[in-house]
Amino acid sequence: MRSTRSCFARLVASAAIVTAIAAATAGCQTTQSSETTGSLALALAPTDRTDADWQHDIQVYGQKYRADPSNVEAALRYAQALRATRQSAQAVAILEELSMQNPHNKLVLGEYGRALADVGQYEQALTVFDRAHTPEQPDWRILSAQGAVLDQLGRHQDAQRHYLTALKIVPNEPSVLSNLGLSYALSKDLKDAEATLRLAVAQKSADPRVRQNLALVVGLEAASAKPNRSPAPICRPTRRPPTSPICGRCLRIKAASR
Repeated sequence: MRSTRSCFARLVASAAIVTAIAAATAGCQTTQSSETTGSLALALAPTDRTDADWQHDIQVYGQKYRADPSNVEAALRYAQALRATRQSAQAVAILEELSMQNPHNKLVLGEYGRALADVGQYEQALTVFDRAHTPEQPDWRILSAQGAVLDQLGRHQDAQRHYLTALKIVPNEPSVLSNLGLSYALSKDLKDAEATLRLAVAQKSADPRVRQNLALVVGLEAASAKPNRSPAPICRPTRRPPTSPICGRCLRIKAASR
């Protein structure tokens, strides 16, 4: 039961971190100080980046990082590329050291939390995410990433509250709507899951993976509606640890995003 639940939960995420934990990267806005919310504009990685692009970043920023491990931008971009190429354990080590050097840099903390989630250290990720923003200045991407981790832990109602709070900041943001829809699916509320994902797909900025998530939920609904048949299993139990909170192989119906 637990492996089935956590396997399907890997569909939910950031960012990318579709999301914040979703795909393998996360975004942030340029702000006033690198010691508050980060002065770097580390953009959400485009979905059309190739493995060769990430390998190029590993070479370029890896060299810069080794030359100066205190270089925040180089370390962040190096870790981002490592996460994108399924080398999250190494990214965790880099970001752990960087977070100790920059304990108040919320961009660093956000990336560190996402890397921890990549390697399945969910409780520690939540602790780090709590430091990556404040109730007075909430970051919708961090809220969405926290929701993804909570879904991984089976705390779906808590996750949905985080997504809904994020949507108050960025109404109809498709990546958050997608995570919310998948969270409803995890709660076996396929009707609300479909409605939420349809709203996500309707947004002009919707990632192609959002449409794939909608197709998955519609397929689940169709399978569960067939007479004299039990609902299709949500996923195959697997011994492999999740490498990203967003995993598209967790449904018996073929899935697709960090």
